[in-house]
This record gives sequence, structure tokens and C-alpha cells, in this order.
Amino acid sequence: MLILHPIKVDYSYLDKESQEIMYKTIAWFEAKGKEKLTDDDRNFVWYADFLAFVKENKIFAKLMTPTGYGAENARWDTARIAAFTEICGFYGLCYWYTYQVSSLGLGPIWMSKNEKVKQKTAQLLDEGHIFAFGLSEKEHGADIYSSDMILSKKADGSYVANGGKYYIGNGNKAGIVSVFGLLEGTKDHVCFAVNSQHPNYKLIKNVVNSQSYVSQFELENYPIAEDDILHVGRDAWDAALNTVNINKYNLGWASIGICTHAMYEAMNHASNRNLYGKFVTDFPHIKALFIKAYTRLVAMRLFAFRATDYMRSASAEDRRYLLFNPMVKMKVTTEGEHVINDMWDVVAAKGFERDMYFSMAARDIRALPKLEGTVHVNMALIIKFMPNYFFNPGEFPEIPQRYDAANDDFMFNQGPTKGLSRIQFHDYQAAYALYDLPNISVFKEQIAILKETLMMAGPTPEQQKDIDFLLSVGELFTLVVYGQLVLENAKIWNIEENLIDQIFEVLVQDFSKFALQIYNKPSSTEKQMEYAQKMIKKPVFNQERTEQIWKDHVYALKDVYEMAKEGRKVDGGVLA
Repeated sequence: MLILHPIKVDYSYLDKESQEIMYKTIAWFEAKGKEKLTDDDRNFVWYADFLAFVKENKIFAKLMTPTGYGAENARWDTARIAAFTEICGFYGLCYWYTYQVSSLGLGPIWMSKNEKVKQKTAQLLDEGHIFAFGLSEKEHGADIYSSDMILSKKADGSYVANGGKYYIGNGNKAGIVSVFGLLEGTKDHVCFAVNSQHPNYKLIKNVVNSQSYVSQFELENYPIAEDDILHVGRDAWDAALNTVNINKYNLGWASIGICTHAMYEAMNHASNRNLYGKFVTDFPHIKALFIKAYTRLVAMRLFAFRATDYMRSASAEDRRYLLFNPMVKMKVTTEGEHVINDMWDVVAAKGFERDMYFSMAARDIRALPKLEGTVHVNMALIIKFMPNYFFNPGEFPEIPQRYDAANDDFMFNQGPTKGLSRIQFHDYQAAYALYDLPNISVFKEQIAILKETLMMAGPTPEQQKDIDFLLSVGELFTLVVYGQLVLENAKIWNIEENLIDQIFEVLVQDFSKFALQIYNKPSSTEKQMEYAQKMIKKPVFNQERTEQIWKDHVYALKDVYEMAKEGRKVDGGVLA
């Protein structure tokens, strides 16, 4: 199946131990049951049961300890991390979140040269601890240039830390919190390790209504030894940004998991509900909503899996992942919102009911584009890659599918975060030449007009300072990159051409929508408006193709999965 089915999923592409992690995790959730899952969500129950399961099976230790620091089989392997985080998202954002913020807290540690903290961290992971990343602050938010967390040096050579952090996941229980701040009297950034259970670590509150503990805390004369310091100066800055580079990718997988579970629920409800003498799924507009949601979801998964290959194959000479990775965070998560919105129009009031996973999905899907920096922050980053992507391609070896059981060494050795505008990419046109399909042809016409627009009527100096204008330009660029990786992976996965054409029917419509936004911008010039009009194109509709997608892919989801209310039986850690 092209989307996750937790009972029928085949993880044979992973090594034996990784398969065991996935199957055991699914079995644990399925044994918990839907009633307990939704009840815990409503009552903001701290997920101690999940963390006990993780500890017993050393799952975080296996997934988040780089080779050389933990057990022989431990490694940081983005392919199996993707599989695990998709499962967690499928059952609830909070379960994904505790993994996500742990991985963020570990980033500065594994990137440091502080072997004492690294060895301690490996031990804490083996004991089942969680971690946190103290980056954001109440007054500064995602603006990491500013910080009120100050590390002061004392006369005896030791340090004390004072200041607060805000919106810090796992801040209530973390074995180590990696804290980002400034050295007193300098502009040098610093990153150091603290213990959330220390008496000088003052936990203030959970700032959200959630099972997750998203903390506000203060350090009050917290003693810091030289052995607690992870990074100083430019290294601290690079470690913070590179940590986000690695882990923002996981947000897309949470969105994919959430959308998948919600889709099963929506289809089960609609296909079994009879109104006015017809089943809801017989109404043409309902079919259209489902088909669009399904094709978006498949495209999300195709893109995210292909981005994994580039992350795992990255090197100092090949940093293409720095474009593809934030797109998993930004584009995949915003696509997830579209998927849920379309299905909510199908399930309507049912989506609010307390015993539905959908009510959790509709709430939580909104969070993902807003974590790890908002969409506009990521778009400002992505636009830097546009000139080289379109007009200055480089030569690279073809990246294969990467499911091998290897440690992703480069993720913790990325080096300086400078020079993004100099990164080159392979020629995107090679992916678009793989298929001769009606809607891909239309999409290629739109791309050609966009390139001509950039050459002949590009953003003016004033528009280059206008983030509102650049966001729409960036959306068009993003669609080109998105389509490229979707096509690359469609070829690898041998996706049928009808489904590919159906995906691009949606992408053509999206491209036209953003072109219209540029046309309507207050600052758009006459020339830009002329080009924008040319980019607005109608996709090629094919009723026979659409009906086949409905029958073979979308309606085929009817009654194939439903989470058991009281839970399923488990034998030896796997579903009976």
C-alpha cells in the first residue's frame, strides 16, 4: 500500500532489529486501544506508559545513539527514524513530540567535542531518559540572534547560568537539557548541558493544554563546570542551526502519520453513512475531496522518502539536502493541513466527536507548520537556493534509495552553516523528462514561464525586501522542487502513471493559485502580472483516470483499518 496500514505494513526493507522496533511499537499502540488513546488525550495524561515501553525496549537508545557511543546495534539512521516517527504520528502527536524534542536536545551533544557529556548521554539513553533543547525564549521566540540566557564566569573558573527558556518540550523530565545562550559581556553564543531535576532548575509551568509537557523554566545561578559546556562561539551557532537542519525533517512524518489515520476514519465513516438514499461516498463532491486528499498524501510520502535518500547521502560536497529537508518540514506539513481540511469537509460534525481520532488530527495538524520556525522563516531560507537551482545546475552522481543499516555520520559533522546560496543542484529537468503525461506537460509549461519571469521580470529591489511578495514566489519555486522529488521517487517505487498524472492535476491547480496571488499583489508590476496570467493554466481532467483512482486506491480504503476500541491482543510484543 502507498500509505501506512499498521496491521498489514511490511518493513522487510529494514534490517531485522529495525523491523522489530516498528512492529513492537505498532503492537503497543494497538493493544492500548482507541478509547484509552483518546481519553488520555482529552485528559492531558503524561505518556508515562509510552516512555516505559520505550525504556523497556531501548528504542530511543537504538534510534538516537550514533554508532560508537551506545550498544553495538545503535545508530542514527534517518530511514528507520522516518518509519518510527510516522508510526508515532499515526497514533498521536504527543508520542511523536517526545521523540522529536529528544532528538533536538541530542543534536548539540552529538555535534560537540565534549566526550564526557557524550558518554554520559549514551548511558542516559540506555537507561530510557528523554532530552530537551533549550533554544526558544518567551520574548524572542525563534529569533536565536537574541538571548537573555547568560552564562557568567566566576573567579574560580567555573560558571553560573541565569535566564529563562520557553516552549521547551520534555523540559519537565529531560535527563539533559541542551541550553543555548550568551557568554556574559560578549556576543559569543554558548551551548551547555543542564539537568532538569537540579534544584537550581526552576520548572515554572506547562505552557500548553496537552499531554506533552512544553515547559517554561528558569535557571537561577545554575552551576556550570567546564565539563558541561558543549560549544562556544561560532560552533554554538552552527550546532544550533544544524540541529534544526537534521530534525525539522521529522515534522513532515508526523503530518503524514496523522493524515493517514484520519483518512481511514473519514473513509470508514463516509462510506457507511447513508443520506438521502445514497451513501456519502456516492456524492461527486465527496469523491473529489477524497481523491484530492489521497493524492496529496501519497505525494507527501513520496517526497519525504526521497528527501531521506538525500539526507543520508549528504557530504561536504553535496548539501542538496538543505533545500529538500526544510521542504519536508514546510511543504509536507502545509500539505497535511490541506488533506485534513478536505476530509473535514467530508466528515463534517463527526470530526468534533470526542471518541474520534479525527478530532485530535484536526487540532494537531495545525501545529506542525508552526514548529521549528514558521513557514515564512523556512521560505526565506529556501528562496536562497532558487538561482542555482534554476540557472546553475551542477554534476552529481545519482542518489540511490537508502534503506541500508548505516549510521548517518555527516548529520553530526555538517560544518559551518554559511554559503547556502552557493549550493548547487542537479538538473531538475531530468526528473520531469521521466514521464510523458498530460498534467506533467502542463506543469512543465508553467515552470518554463516561471523561469522566464525570473529572468525578464524578477523581483524588484523593493520586492526583494517584501516577504509577503517573496512568499508567493517561493511557493511556485517550492512546487517545482516538490514535483521533482515526487517524480524521482515515483520511478523508484514504480508508481502507476494514472496516479502520477492525478498528483500533477493537483499541482497544476496549486501552481495556478499561487500565480494568481502574484498577479493580485499590490506591488506586482505590469510585466509580472502579464507573466502571472500566463502561468494560470487549467489541468487536464480525465474522468476515466479519476474513476480508476477512486476505485483502485481511494474507495479501496473502505473498512480496511480501524483502531480497536478496547485494543488488540498482543503476544510476545507483537500483534496476535
